Order: sequence, then structure tokens, then C-alpha cells
Amino acid sequence: MLRVPRGAPGRTPEDGLSGTGGTAPAPDRLRPSPGRGRGDTVRAWSELFRVSALFSVPGDALAGAAAVGRGPGRGTALAIGASLCLYEAGMALNDWADREEDAVDRPHRPIPSGRVSPAAALGAAGVLTAAGLALAARAGRPALAVATGLAATVWAYDLRLKHTKAGPAAMAAARSLDLLLGATATAAGSGTVATARGGGDNVAARIAFVRGPLPAALALGAHTYGVTAVSRHEAQGGSTAVPLAVLATTAALGAAVLTADRAARTQGPREHRPTRPHHLTPADLLLTAFTGAYLRTAGPPLLHAALNPSPPLIQRAVGGGIRAMVPLQAALAARNGAPGSGLAVMALVPLARALARKVSPT
Repeated sequence: MLRVPRGAPGRTPEDGLSGTGGTAPAPDRLRPSPGRGRGDTVRAWSELFRVSALFSVPGDALAGAAAVGRGPGRGTALAIGASLCLYEAGMALNDWADREEDAVDRPHRPIPSGRVSPAAALGAAGVLTAAGLALAARAGRPALAVATGLAATVWAYDLRLKHTKAGPAAMAAARSLDLLLGATATAAGSGTVATARGGGDNVAARIAFVRGPLPAALALGAHTYGVTAVSRHEAQGGSTAVPLAVLATTAALGAAVLTADRAARTQGPREHRPTRPHHLTPADLLLTAFTGAYLRTAGPPLLHAALNPSPPLIQRAVGGGIRAMVPLQAALAARNGAPGSGLAVMALVPLARALARKVSPT
């Protein structure tokens, strides 16, 4: 759940808000302004929810579905709906939690400007959380369990953890859980998760689940952690160590995505291994293209920030890391045999850019 930061002290890409500190706002700055039309109200809520950032969410569920070896289905759709609800709940709760700091640092935001009341934002966060859990419940108990953990992580981050050292780990966990939500919902909907307790099929399904969705979730979480760690230095700048370490992590993730499929072909029973040299297929070319897009989007800004860790270059590195989320999701889907899902994820990029021109993702 990432969005482009503004560069205030302590700000992270997940919240796009100021860090700790700030004074209490004047009462009239939090009072809804009278006489606003319907268009103003819609725009205020669009800004609160940062609707242009929503396009980074469906890729989690699609990558999770691919990781369990299933095409998108009813469970995947429910997972996407649940993820969108929980994502928007986090956006509303985030602004509610930082309303006093925003009154000083970002008075144009919907709550301090009086266009959305604090009570309405908090209520929206609660309703959207309940809706997300309800959608996940329709996908099955495993999906509900993962969604509950995701919701708890979102609320803990917004209300407590985002200004602590645990903030990056919390957001990494949220992204990982979001992918696992798509995996569990898809698996349950397609019958992949066996119901026979202790049966052989159940054991095989659990092993396949650990080998499939878990590595993809960890990769997405590692990327999120790195982006968040870099963002901690976006206001004052910092040493070259953090962006350099994250650059190395990015390169390692790209290499892992590209080599995972090759390793799978050379492992397993001897009779299942290829007897001829493997030739590139269209799916292989797509995987390479998606991974290249990921490295090209995240890598150069990180290298520039490592060479010159000034606030503007650190901010560009964070922005590049956020944009790189989508091609990483596409690459993870293609790596697990779903190039079509990868293409669908990449197709969201121009839509997100078009909407970002009207409503800022921060």
C-alpha cells in the first residue's frame, strides 16, 4: 500500500503524510465548510482515498492467484474487492490519524481544509474494513484469516507503527499479506486447498502453497521494505548505505524472478526434466520484459540516490520504487505461469497515470 511521498520529516511512502510532531489545528480548520457542491464533495473524497493509487492493488491478488497455479476466478475477484476496501480504509484512517499534523504541514488535505470531517473519515475507515472482511469471508475461512491479519496490520501501522522503526516491516507485511489473500481466496474457490484433514492431497496442497505464494509474497514484501527504508531519509537526505543496499536488493529480486523458472525446470524427478535445451517462449520473453521494466524503473533512481543522497534524489528513488511495484507484480505472475495476468497488471499503468493527472496519489 504505497503512495508517493511529499518529503516531510519522517514521512513514508505508505502514508504520504508528515512525521511525528506538529501542533494542534485550530478548531475551524477541521470544521466542514458550508456551501460546497456535489463535485467538490466527490473530489474531496477522491483525494482522501487517493483513488489514482488504487491501480497498484489488483496486481497483488493476480500474482497470488498465479502463485497457486490457478487462473483468476470468483475467489480472486473477492480478494481484489477485499484488498481495495482495506486499502481505502487505510487511506482514510491514515488521514484521520495525522489530521493535526496535516493542519500544519498539509492544510490543503481534505480533513484540515474542512472538506471532510474527521468523524466521517474515521467512519469510512471502519465501514470499509468491515466490507473488506465480509468480502474475504465469502471467499472462505483461509481468506478471512489472512484478511483479518491484513486489516490488523493496516490499523496498527496507521495508529501506531508508522512513526517507529517497525514501520517498514509493517508495510512489508501488509503487501505480503495482500498477495497471500489473493492466493488463499483463489485456492479456496478452485478447490486447491483440500478439506480432508491429514489427507495426502491436503499435504501436497500445503507444500505447493508454501513453494508458490510464499516466495512471491516475500519478494513483494522485500521490495516494499526497501522502498520504505529509503523514504525515511527523503527530507534531510542521508548516507549512501541505505539506497545502495536497496539497489542490491532490487538486483537480487530481479535475478531471483528470472532464475526461479529455470530452477524449476531442472529440479524434480529425472523423468520430468527437459531432455533438450530450453528455447525461449513468448511467456519467457514477457517475463524478461516485466523484470526488465522493474529493474529499469527502480534501479537508476536508487543508483543516483546512492551517488548523491540529497533529498530530491532520495524522493525520486522512492517514487521509482513505488512505480516499480506494478512491473514486479506482473513479473511474479508471469514467473508462475500466468503471463496473461501479467499483461493485465501492466495494462493498469496508463490508466493510473491518466487518473493521477486529475487526483494526486499522495
